[in-house]
Amino acid sequence: MTEIYCLDANVLITAWNSYYSMKVCPQYWEILNELGKQRKIFLPDAVKEEILKTEDDLSKWLKQSQIVIRKIDGPVTQCLQQIYSANPLHETLVDNIKGRSLADPWLIAHAINEKATIVTKEMKTLSDSKRIRIPNVCENMNIRCINDFQFIEELSIRFNCQLGDS
Repeated sequence: MTEIYCLDANVLITAWNSYYSMKVCPQYWEILNELGKQRKIFLPDAVKEEILKTEDDLSKWLKQSQIVIRKIDGPVTQCLQQIYSANPLHETLVDNIKGRSLADPWLIAHAINEKATIVTKEMKTLSDSKRIRIPNVCENMNIRCINDFQFIEELSIRFNCQLGDS
């Protein structure tokens, strides 16, 4: 069975704004587009909306991309309920005060529903932290969670580097 990957917004935002910018590594975005066509990667609708909040080149790219967007439905909502009922700490995944991480519970719920691996830049928090992160919840819920570099390695993605025109 082919692995399916559910991408967190920070994977796209960080790559776009830094090490895989379109100017430096357009191949990365072509590969993501191809993986979307092959239905090997997807974004939850909540993640897409998080990216589209900012009208920039990444949001324009995403609107034109072939990446599958998964909508919230009954089974995904049931998965979300499982996440919250499994551990009271899971409710701290969303920062309600700052309005951050609103898509995170949906990311995990979609991954459960699709039996997908989550790809995120987030790191686990220590046990004494007041907030929990995606990797912590994934560990608690037995969901596979990797970072974007592991994702690139698993899919054997290779980039060809060259000097640009001066």
